[in-house]
Amino acid sequence: DVTLPGREAPQGQPHVITQIITELEDLFMGMGYQIVDGDEVEEDYYNFERLNLPKDHPARDMQDTFYITKDVLLRTQTSADQPRSLENHDFSKGPLKVLSPGRVYRRDTDDATHSHQFHQIEGLVVDKHITMADLKGTLILVAKTLFGDQFDVRLRPSFFPFTEPSVEADVTCFNCNG
Repeated sequence: DVTLPGREAPQGQPHVITQIITELEDLFMGMGYQIVDGDEVEEDYYNFERLNLPKDHPARDMQDTFYITKDVLLRTQTSADQPRSLENHDFSKGPLKVLSPGRVYRRDTDDATHSHQFHQIEGLVVDKHITMADLKGTLILVAKTLFGDQFDVRLRPSFFPFTEPSVEADVTCFNCNG
């Protein structure tokens, strides 16, 4: 009956991943970063070559990467945004500070801990006198903002072909405190 009053549609809310990305974008913009929204379809040149991944690196294999053509692929990392940011930035106007969130794709078998599509957030800072202490402070601030002060943060040395030195961050488990 078209004369009856309409029913109110239930209101939704952003997905938790969208909420976290928005929270991190706000945090980093408050620290002077620009948000870079790179393309999910990327050139091999930017996704691998400009990041110092050699032609014979396992990540470039067909079984690990979704190639569209020989030179075009679904990006495997948001790091692909970094070379363009470096190319386009006018350093005479100040340092480069970018945050690059986005979807990335890898030929993984989907299970409880792996997916062929997932989200990555990556930052890049190029300035004079930047040290590991700056990176450490930023990573700890991010972890404390997301998880709260009650959790411990551990930084572990790690290796990535396109950054040196590199670290990975671990946060205390909310469930078991381990």
